[in-house]
Amino acid sequence: MKANQQEEVVKELVFLLEKGNAHVPFDEAIANLSSELRTKTPKDLPYNIWQLTEHIRITQWDIVEFCISANHQSPKWPDEYWPEKKGEVTDALWNKTVKQIKEDKKRLIDLLKSPDADLFTPFPYGDGQNLLREAMLVADHTSYHTGEIVVVRRLLNDWHS
Repeated sequence: MKANQQEEVVKELVFLLEKGNAHVPFDEAIANLSSELRTKTPKDLPYNIWQLTEHIRITQWDIVEFCISANHQSPKWPDEYWPEKKGEVTDALWNKTVKQIKEDKKRLIDLLKSPDADLFTPFPYGDGQNLLREAMLVADHTSYHTGEIVVVRRLLNDWHS
């Protein structure tokens, strides 16, 4: 792949990770969410916004760490990827989770933008994953659960659309 082609692919990946194309970005989905609604679970749903947000954090962190280190040990699936329900999530805990999501997304973007980034060659560990695949996985996974956050907010009558 020519350098300018890789730059275009990275540019599109970064846009997808930061803003999305046909979906609401994560930051917008959680904007102006009251602390009381973080742990409110709508009828017949198995999760709340806190659990979805924490699941995004854990999964994204795991994928970024996998991209960086062959020695990374992933959490146990599914138990360690989903937090238990809480009665309340403090502002400090919420802000820490959101901050880590932003920081890990930036770490992934920095990997993509690295001059020696190889998007297509499989990592020497794993089972065929490469940087392109993992970046698309983060974007896909985050957008999926961000959509669920929007649905939960709608069910709680707390969405602006």
